[in-house]
Amino acid sequence: MKRSRFSDEQIIGILKEHQAGLSAVDLRRKYGVSDATFYKWRSKYGGMEVAEAKRLKAL
Repeated sequence: MKRSRFSDEQIIGILKEHQAGLSAVDLRRKYGVSDATFYKWRSKYGGMEVAEAKRLKAL
């Protein structure tokens, strides 16, 4: 399986920028991710904190 360019912490940071008011189009262009990838991240990590993501990965 292909390894992600972004860690879980970085993905959550990107999604927090989106929650702060930046548009999804601007964020995708800034970080170079596709539309599908961004919305897949949002469905998986949306509303999550870094500690929760680490706990989820440990399971």
